Amino acid sequence: MTYLPPDDATRARLLDQVHFDDAGLIAAVAQQHDTGEVLMLAWMNRAALDETLRTGRVCYYSRSRGALWRKGETSGQVQTLVDGRLDCDRDAVLLLVEQSGVACHTGRRSCFYNAMRPLGLIEISAPLVSADALYGKN
Repeated sequence: MTYLPPDDATRARLLDQVHFDDAGLIAAVAQQHDTGEVLMLAWMNRAALDETLRTGRVCYYSRSRGALWRKGETSGQVQTLVDGRLDCDRDAVLLLVEQSGVACHTGRRSCFYNAMRPLGLIEISAPLVSADALYGKN
C-alpha cells in the first residue's frame, strides 16, 4: 500500500480536527502496517503531524530537545507512513508504518520489550543492533 498525501487544504482541515493537549501535543503510536507489531510511542505537535502527512516520512516532536525529530535522521531507521488514524476522541494518533530496521533507540525492533510478569520485569527481546552502531558512537 502506497501512502498518498492529502492536498494542502485537506491536510489543514485534518489538522484542525485533531485535539492536541494543553502543551500542543498528541500521543502517537507507531505500528508495523503488515504485522500489527506495536513499535513505539512518541509525541507529535501540529508541525510534526503536518510534516508526516505532507511527506509520508514520520516526524515526531522531541520533548527533551524541544524540536522536531525525523525518525531515522541520525540512526537511518526510517519510518514511512502507510496510513494514519485518529482515535474516537481525536487525541491520539495511530501511525501504520513501514519500519526500516529497528524502531527502538536501544537497538530492538520494538520499544515494548519489558514484560510485566509475576516476578517483575523481564526483557523479552534482545537488541538486534548496538546503540553505538545506530548512532555512530565508538
